[in-house]
Amino acid sequence: MMNRSFMPAVAVLMLAAGLAGSAAAGPLEDGNAAFERGEYATALRLWRPLAEKGVPAAQFGLGILYANADGVTRDYAAAVTLFRKSADKGYARAQSELGRLYANGEGVTRDYATAVGWFRKAADQGDPDALLGLGIMYENGQGVVQDAKAAAEWYRKAADKNNPTAQYALGIMYYRGAGVTKDPVSAHMWFNLAVAGGDKLQAPVTAKDAAQYRDIVAASLKPPQLAEAQKRAREWRPGQEAVKMAAEKAAAEKAAAEKAAGEDSK
Repeated sequence: MMNRSFMPAVAVLMLAAGLAGSAAAGPLEDGNAAFERGEYATALRLWRPLAEKGVPAAQFGLGILYANADGVTRDYAAAVTLFRKSADKGYARAQSELGRLYANGEGVTRDYATAVGWFRKAADQGDPDALLGLGIMYENGQGVVQDAKAAAEWYRKAADKNNPTAQYALGIMYYRGAGVTKDPVSAHMWFNLAVAGGDKLQAPVTAKDAAQYRDIVAASLKPPQLAEAQKRAREWRPGQEAVKMAAEKAAAEKAAAEKAAGEDSK
């Protein structure tokens, strides 16, 4: 089971795509680059005027600075205000971050139902962290009825977007047979992918954790199974799970329709 405390605020990798040719694109991108270099004062200087003009990506960036105490004194209240302004404009990253804050009770009163609501808004836009967040909520029964199958489905959607933490979580599900049929080959594949993306794993999960589980599973596999798991990991590409899930859904619907038709004919 994933830790009940959510990951810390994530590093910001914002794109100017949503600005539709706005003159803010240059300063915004410069702020992004400064943030990635750890030059938080520069990022603050570049983002603040944009945030005051209502640019949602800049509001989100400032929120991250305050939530992480990057170049400023940590101020969750300020972070929540900035995230909310950005989220209200439909910015998925801010919606996901609000979900995390409500789940952790940082800057706001802990409220799992509200967290789920924000995660859903961001998940509808395909935000990987929101998809992961919903998986955690369903696995732990926080703000929703506990449902291992639903948790695995949300983890799979996030893993399909190459989210290493979701890949690790999905590996755990396959390893234990929680919400999915127990499958050590699939578990090894997902742990392997999580290890490959180890520098992007979110606390409390570490690359060491993923490697330990991978090696435990590997010890239980026969050579052909291990070779298959490694082959699947090498050939895996983001987006392929969505195709598989669509095919699985179509097959299930067809089977249900055929069953209903058979019962009607009796």
